[in-house]
Order: sequence, then structure tokens, then C-alpha cells
Amino acid sequence: MSELRVWVDQDLCTGDGLCVQYAPEVFEFDVDGLAYVKNDSGELQLDPGVRVGVPDHLRLDVIDAAKECPGDCIYVHRLDDDVVVAGPGALD
Repeated sequence: MSELRVWVDQDLCTGDGLCVQYAPEVFEFDVDGLAYVKNDSGELQLDPGVRVGVPDHLRLDVIDAAKECPGDCIYVHRLDDDVVVAGPGALD
């Protein structure tokens, strides 16, 4: 099973919050009302395009968050070949 990485495009984020509901260990809102990813230490990653690893036990939650996101702003990639497995451009 390939490791997954995830990131949020804040330019597309609607601030709806589904991602935070699906996987609060991975997603969090900042003061700007937009969702960001957190690293494995729980620190919010504010730099644009920063990808963080998806813990194995949260894979389905993160993929569901990407699929259900109304802003289509969550990208889940396989680490080994960089293929988008969920979010915009994913091969469904």
C-alpha cells in the first residue's frame, strides 16, 4: 500500500468544514476561515501547497474529505508516483 500525501488549495477553499469533520487530525481551520493541513506533530502548515503524510488509519477519512469537499480544493496523492487518488484531477 502506497503512502499518501495531502494538501489543500486555499484559493479554492470555501471554508465549509467537511474536511475538519472527516479528519480533524489532518485538517484544521486557521483564523482566515480556511482549511489547512497539519503535520504529524499537529502543527498547522500555512505555506501554500505544503503536503503532509496521511496516517494509515485515516486514509479513508482523508479520501472521503477530498471527494466530498464542496470547494474541490483537497488533493490526495500517492507518494511513490504522485498520482492524484482523490480530489480534482483524480482518476475515479
